[in-house]
Amino acid sequence: MSKRFEGKIVAITGGSEGIGLATARRFAEEGATVYITGRRQDALDEAIRSIGHGASAIQGDASNLDDLDRLYARIEADHGRLDVVFANAGLADPTPKPLGEVTPENFDRAFGLNVRGLFFTAQKALPLLSSGGSIILNGSVAGSKGFPGQSLYNATKAAVRSFARSWTADLAPRGIRVNVVAPGGTDTQLMRTYLDTRPGFTEVLDQMIPLGRLGKPDEIANVVLFLASAESSYVAGVELFVDGGSIAV
Repeated sequence: MSKRFEGKIVAITGGSEGIGLATARRFAEEGATVYITGRRQDALDEAIRSIGHGASAIQGDASNLDDLDRLYARIEADHGRLDVVFANAGLADPTPKPLGEVTPENFDRAFGLNVRGLFFTAQKALPLLSSGGSIILNGSVAGSKGFPGQSLYNATKAAVRSFARSWTADLAPRGIRVNVVAPGGTDTQLMRTYLDTRPGFTEVLDQMIPLGRLGKPDEIANVVLFLASAESSYVAGVELFVDGGSIAV
């Protein structure tokens, strides 16, 4: 049986853990040649062992433009092209900060990775992407909500959604589709660390989500693969919520 991504080249930023790692595994299982980035070499080494299928890791920070250049230079040297980019790397401050407590450093850190880094992750991939290519941006339900103490994160994810609209108009003539996957609460290590400091909040979250539980990284990954595949060939510029119904209901 043929695999959906046989012969495809896929780049994933922030691919050493959580949603990025789950997505890298799924692409590799479906036949893709996968490149992941991450800041910590030890985490990357462990991720590559987990992904298998000849996946490659390039240590780097998605907010560092030189690191992005190294990623794409490696892919160009190895294959001369790229089929899918999943701009996944991002951060959220685990400590809520109301408007009056946000520092310039907080602002620069959030927008530096979630907006600037994501922007140039997409832009710098363009010379390698051809017709039929796909760019998937990792957004969040936070881009459509006003979670208290998270104004920076909320705003960065709203910007991600806006990018998908504009870039769809920019890139449609080239046959490149841009879409956003917008997870709700997802059972990653980052989320578990957050919940461990807030006893009882897991139950509160579960009550807020119509399906009554956190999502699993593989459930987000499955949607990313759909958006990257020919099965979504007429889907462009959308923000697809994977949130157990929390935005819709």
